[in-house]
Amino acid sequence: MSPVYPFDDSATARAVVDERGTLTGWNEGARRLLGWSAAEMLGRPAASLLVDDGTDGPAQPAEDIWHGTLALRHRDGLTVSSWLLAHHRPAPDGGGGDWLVVTPLENDAPPADDPLMRAALAQAPCATAVYDDRLRLHGVNDVMAGVIGLPLERIRGLRIAEIGGRERTAELEQHMLDVLTSGRAKDVQTYLRTVGEDHAHAWLARLAPLRDAEGRVRGVCLAAHDFTEQYLARERLQLVNEASVRIGTTLDVTRTAQELADVCVPALADFVSVDLLDPPQHGGDHHPAELTAPLSLRRAAHRSIIPGSPEAVAKPGQLDQYPAFSPQADSLLAGRTIVATVPSGSLEQWLAWDEARFNRVKEFGIHSTMSVPITARGTTLGVAVLTRYRRPDPFTADDVLLAEEVTARAAVCIDNARRFSRERDTALALQRSLLPRILPRTAALEAASRYLPAARAGVGGDWFDVIPLSGMRVAMVVGDVVGHGVQASATMGRLRTAVRTLADIDLAPDELLTHLDDLVVRLSAEAGGDGGPGEVGATCLYAVYDPVSRRCTLARAGHPPPVMLTPGGTPRQVPLPAGPPLGLGGLPFESTELELPEGTVLAFYTDGLIESRERDIDAGHRMLCDALAAYADSLDETCDRILHTLLPPGGAADDVALLLARTQGLSASRVTTWDIPADPALVGPIRRQVGEQLDVWDLSEAAFTTELVVSELVTNAIRYGSHPIRLRLVHDSATLICEVSDASHTAPHLRRARTFDEGGRGLLLVAQLTERWGSRHTPDGKTIWAELSLTDDMS
Repeated sequence: MSPVYPFDDSATARAVVDERGTLTGWNEGARRLLGWSAAEMLGRPAASLLVDDGTDGPAQPAEDIWHGTLALRHRDGLTVSSWLLAHHRPAPDGGGGDWLVVTPLENDAPPADDPLMRAALAQAPCATAVYDDRLRLHGVNDVMAGVIGLPLERIRGLRIAEIGGRERTAELEQHMLDVLTSGRAKDVQTYLRTVGEDHAHAWLARLAPLRDAEGRVRGVCLAAHDFTEQYLARERLQLVNEASVRIGTTLDVTRTAQELADVCVPALADFVSVDLLDPPQHGGDHHPAELTAPLSLRRAAHRSIIPGSPEAVAKPGQLDQYPAFSPQADSLLAGRTIVATVPSGSLEQWLAWDEARFNRVKEFGIHSTMSVPITARGTTLGVAVLTRYRRPDPFTADDVLLAEEVTARAAVCIDNARRFSRERDTALALQRSLLPRILPRTAALEAASRYLPAARAGVGGDWFDVIPLSGMRVAMVVGDVVGHGVQASATMGRLRTAVRTLADIDLAPDELLTHLDDLVVRLSAEAGGDGGPGEVGATCLYAVYDPVSRRCTLARAGHPPPVMLTPGGTPRQVPLPAGPPLGLGGLPFESTELELPEGTVLAFYTDGLIESRERDIDAGHRMLCDALAAYADSLDETCDRILHTLLPPGGAADDVALLLARTQGLSASRVTTWDIPADPALVGPIRRQVGEQLDVWDLSEAAFTTELVVSELVTNAIRYGSHPIRLRLVHDSATLICEVSDASHTAPHLRRARTFDEGGRGLLLVAQLTERWGSRHTPDGKTIWAELSLTDDMS
């Protein structure tokens, strides 16, 4: 059966005109208006109905709607003046379409006491109230009466602030006063609970002035529209957007957990706690299938609408046990959000077990909790518990969806922070293991150092080192590998080992950097694999200081130059050729030699110390010089002062390595040199002179061993070396060094002597009698050296 509609088709005159101006539709109302039947009019031009009254006729419609008054031809020959409304209707297939033309046939104004109008005012679905010129309640419709929940005859004459009795209604009354005095309408949004409501609603109050016949404002009409659903949807969207901005601002687990709690209070709950599982000791992840009650959870953060969070039972960082019937364990074991309420009794067993929480529930009137598991990438990280007590309404299904959305965002951030922390800890442990824990004590200089990993970017490849060399000399090195993380730390370890190896063979600084550059090129090729060269790069500064000559030789590969402070002087950068960064390959490096007064302080550092977004490099250099200028004997204090001056409170954006070295000179009285004639017969007298010098130095106990070593080294130089030959003895409180130099570039080496060989045991004997021995090339030849310890029993 076709549906029956209460429409009177003859009450409206309706016609349809196609794009060519032909009538294609004609209803009964059109016949009543003009007398023509449908059979007479269909197919005829619509213009045939127009009466030529001397005007230009209807104008071409500029839009899809037109209205106006036209003179129309009646079937009886009379002229009918009629107001017409025309709508353009596009065709379904996108064609030209047609025009629907209508006009009402019954348009009589209702009487002033029309019962339908009275019923509309009283029964309209919009809550409406009328206030007089004193803003006293004059009347309400049925819906407003239900909203207020009080008898109209009892509250008529009261102000809205007196009816509502709340701060929000007093604010609404001020807006009504503005409308009354200005005569301009106003829309006001408010969120309040009226007398007749169980919980608060979001209201759009449309305030309009009411005028008499003379246009004077006689009152205010308040029409209230309940838009709670739209309001809550907007609030949820705003909370999700806010969560995406506020959560995950750092790669710190605790801070991210606190951001989650901060976002949810007071938007979702009155109190929020975030408890996390401790990471497995040997790495890996927590999965729901692996969790068993009771669970150990550590409080990461909480937030309350009350300052100080008095509802909290656990303190941040505290580890607590949660049994299977607790909301925390219940939701984690189930792997889903669980809402529990006190009135329903679902928390009864938990509260009976935990007296402290029972007291908090009783004290604050807590009535609802929502436990949301914090999971990311299949890993269970912890649980967020949202609690309500000041808000009377329990958690809804929409609240659950919103809490899960916000928590899911936070979970990814917490997981990222944990992964970053784990990698950072690994890289930092690797970095610490590769850096020197204690700088060696040498007679050449006193040193102090600091290393600080980047605050956010992760551990990088900065390193420093102090390497004792032969002849009391010492090498100082500082370098920086491009990038951060474990890979950068591993590359740094390889470069540091290479520098130590190259330093051990006493290469000049520029030559050492050349070999190091070749290594970085090979590492870059290995990192790139078959896809081409990798991106391994580094900078380095290498310096060698000789306390006997008090000369320092330096070379750098794209690294910041050191800063030098001479006794009584002012800090200044050491003028040093920049050199290309390591890894470019084939480019030369240049050395610079300086003579340093005893007590000169050298500052070696990586670019993380002087570079900053807040200042340029020149400003960083000036700050470093100013901090170094306050040097007062303590290198450690100076290190701390430099870091405090140049680095922001939150830490540097890049790794920072700092090495301070104060040079010490070796007194001429501790060094003795002999020119050796090319006559093996004179070795004996040389041994006697060495013994006499040891007596002068009060080192007679070392005389026997020293004379043997000197005898072997001098004999080898006379037999296999080239003139001139020179013997030098150098000593400090702990070490005696024997050096024999000649003009030959051929380096000696140990070899195994056979039973009946008459020679070949000299260097083997030297190796057995000394702490260490070796050779180094010099511009004029080579030097064979051997070190004897003066702290051992030499008898």
